[in-house]
Amino acid sequence: MEETALAPHHPMPISMVYAHTAMLLTPTHLQDLLLDPASHPRGQPHLSAASGLVRAGTWLYLVADDEHHLGLLPAGTAALPQAPLVQLHRILPGDLPAEPKARKKRKPDLEALALLPASPTHPSGALLALGSGSKPNRQRGLVIALDATGRPDGAAQVADLSALYAPLRAEFADLNLEGAFVANGVLHLLQRGNKGDARNACITYPLAPLQAWLAGTCAQPPAPLHSTLFDLGTVDGVPLGFTDGAAPPGGDGDGGWVFSAVAENTDDSYADGECVASAIGWVGADGVLQRMVALEGAPKVEGIALDGDKRLLMVTDADDPERASRLLAVSLLD
Repeated sequence: MEETALAPHHPMPISMVYAHTAMLLTPTHLQDLLLDPASHPRGQPHLSAASGLVRAGTWLYLVADDEHHLGLLPAGTAALPQAPLVQLHRILPGDLPAEPKARKKRKPDLEALALLPASPTHPSGALLALGSGSKPNRQRGLVIALDATGRPDGAAQVADLSALYAPLRAEFADLNLEGAFVANGVLHLLQRGNKGDARNACITYPLAPLQAWLAGTCAQPPAPLHSTLFDLGTVDGVPLGFTDGAAPPGGDGDGGWVFSAVAENTDDSYADGECVASAIGWVGADGVLQRMVALEGAPKVEGIALDGDKRLLMVTDADDPERASRLLAVSLLD
């Protein structure tokens, strides 16, 4: 990374705040992420590895890190008399192997999903799904155009992100981008730490030139604007790591954002481990971590989306293909 563009900022660690707070946020279970088995390539009746969540208009969009499809749910799912089934929308061709080890090796590992605002190429906006970058085959991005109703419009555009990720890989040998969101004309990417390298980071990019590069009208991706390192503390010796982030809809807030984090007992970005704790945290407009609150029951939250100012929607990854991911909600009222 170029030191001038990525001079790291080190906010005050708040591990003691997390360790000693008595506050807990209690999630509400809205529904399991069930689907019609006939719509799934392996006949699976649910999504089992939800990893990113975005609200676009009247729809919730989610990615699962071992699927070639997006999942769609009505945004008002909690108010419906019966939990709706997840609709699948293919974004990559072909099907992944059913055998778990082969599937893990070949999956695109789409860990982050962001809503891109309207642009000349996508006048109604688009979704950007991002591979984690943890392996060479996990450096793909997908741009899914949306129509005026917020539904997918046409085939997904596949983008090779290796040039975008190269300076990040130079800084983080175990690159693992787990979250993405847009706020105030800037794309934020969240690097997740682990026991091997506990550094968490938020890396920002100017949005307009990034969208131009993705559209093929610019030869090179933009350089990062800034990288902020975060110490999220540890739980039982396991560091907390970013899993997703979100800013107020439209990016019209004060510049602050909210994030989810989990303490997963693993030494690297490839192997799964026990989730010993999870939390929601707040970062101020100055980029400084303000506070974190533990989630009761330690659900492994992998994706979040703000539903208004004071409600946070969350999706989980159970790391077990036989178990359905869940849609949860918490109130962010003080």
